[in-house]
Amino acid sequence: MVTVDEVRRLARSLPRTTEHLIHDRVKFRVGQIVYVAFSRDETVMGFAYPKEERDALIASDPATFHLPGVSDLRFNWVHAWTAALEPDEMRELVVDAWRMVVPKRVAAAHLEGGGPGPQPAASS
Repeated sequence: MVTVDEVRRLARSLPRTTEHLIHDRVKFRVGQIVYVAFSRDETVMGFAYPKEERDALIASDPATFHLPGVSDLRFNWVHAWTAALEPDEMRELVVDAWRMVVPKRVAAAHLEGGGPGPQPAASS
């Protein structure tokens, strides 16, 4: 199970990220663009994700991922049950969501500099 505190530690390490509490919901954003948000009860994590790829993500693991409400379908957004997310999976989703909203040069500089990001697979 992934917690808000785990996401907070990761998100705060990403350049230009700010945390906000809006209507009792924790949200992380770059400028005015939210890239990760939690439900009030913290059981759902919403995150930026390409619209054209979200059906495939949901089909790959429907017990973990689901569409946002109808009013949010116009956005690049997907929801995940926090209880079903693994820490490595959360890390990848949060960093990829952040990369969608931050300037490419900022993301490249941070990730090339050893900042958090999807880790390469361990070689055997």
